[in-house]
Amino acid sequence: MSLAPPYDSAAFAGARALVTGGLGFIGSNLARRLVDLGAEVVLMDNLDPRYGGNRFNVAGIEDRVTINVSDVRDDQSMFHLVRGHDYLFNLAGQTSHMDSMQDPYTDLEINVRAQLSILESCRKQNPGIKIVFAGTRQVYGKPEYLPVDERHLLRPTDVNGINKMAGEWYHILYNNVYGIRACILRLTNTYGPRMRVKDSRQTFLGIWVRNVVEGRTFEVWGGEQLRDFTYVDDCVEALLAAAAGSAVDGLALNVGGANGPHQLQEVAELVVSVSGTGDYELKDFPADRAKIDIGDYYADDGLIRTALGWEPRVSLAEGLRRTVSFYRRHLAEYV
Repeated sequence: MSLAPPYDSAAFAGARALVTGGLGFIGSNLARRLVDLGAEVVLMDNLDPRYGGNRFNVAGIEDRVTINVSDVRDDQSMFHLVRGHDYLFNLAGQTSHMDSMQDPYTDLEINVRAQLSILESCRKQNPGIKIVFAGTRQVYGKPEYLPVDERHLLRPTDVNGINKMAGEWYHILYNNVYGIRACILRLTNTYGPRMRVKDSRQTFLGIWVRNVVEGRTFEVWGGEQLRDFTYVDDCVEALLAAAAGSAVDGLALNVGGANGPHQLQEVAELVVSVSGTGDYELKDFPADRAKIDIGDYYADDGLIRTALGWEPRVSLAEGLRRTVSFYRRHLAEYV
């Protein structure tokens, strides 16, 4: 018997929802849930091969969503698309930390200027919309204490973290000054079916999963670092709860994972165990990545639990089993 969601499902029945990055990993999983709840869903994605957009992500619901292939950097597209929507799930972004260091201007365009353009479009065309922005734990940088709560100093270690922090604050500003209801969820190591697995641009777990499904050895850098992991279904429920709940407007909230933090080597052993194939090898951090690694990180997500009644329900072992099973069936669509 499934547990009731931490929000009133009726809030989405017949509602119009726009999802930027809608053909990507989190966006497509969110779209499936929104369709099940009876929402009218528009998915905006530029399908740039460097990012996570993949038409296969909406296989089976293609006729129940509207797909708009356009870019959040296109002011005119955003100006028209935001009209008439009740919710905007703002998930489009450049997520690769290394790409942000090698090409900081593109990261700036997507994660800062485009965010301001989206908010301006909402202010001028649809000030009554509710926005949920996908933030990142990267804004905290190297933790001064653990678990990290929302009062922790924001001190990013890379260009991506700085730009995502700016995007967050634009949303908070427009909430506070213009009354455009917006909140931010700071996500951490979200994983699951439909994540990018052809490389590590989106998450290192993706490349780990690909390798074990293919029966190969993958590298684990360091191995002792602590991380928490959020299964995508739990992430989707957090996004929906934030959209339906007015108590979090103007706030940034951490989203954590089930069963506490895990050492990376422990996670690697679990990936191999649930797969029954592949193996891993411990390696030192590459020099370029060591400079921006944050060390241990896991979230104090008490605020979202208290404010919205959300909590993660899928254990890491179960989430990894579901993920490996998905890619055993569909790997060819993602590599």
